[in-house]
Amino acid sequence: MNTSFSASLAALSMLVACASPYAASPAMTQMGVLTNPAGMTLYVFDKDAAGSGKSVCNGECAQKWPPLTAAASDQTSGDYAVITRDDGSMQWSFKGKPLYRWFKDQKPGDMTGDGVNNVWHTAKP
Repeated sequence: MNTSFSASLAALSMLVACASPYAASPAMTQMGVLTNPAGMTLYVFDKDAAGSGKSVCNGECAQKWPPLTAAASDQTSGDYAVITRDDGSMQWSFKGKPLYRWFKDQKPGDMTGDGVNNVWHTAKP
């Protein structure tokens, strides 16, 4: 085997081994708020205790405020963490607060959930 080829193969193997295990960020910033990859506004809920690793929005609440779901393989990265919901599904949180969408937002840029019942707010970076 060519020694130059072997050295290149070894270097490539080391790069692959050092690659980050984290997926791309689950959210981005648009117009000063966090959005999902499709551009839909994300929200936080005042009744969720920051850093608790729990969402208190379940059942009917989660139908109106769908959680920003995470895959089982997703991992904490920076300000984003994965929490386990009461039903066993996974949800992204930002700075300890679970992230949600609002079912009445119809297109990217809509922020109709901001201020609902004085407990729902756009998620800010």
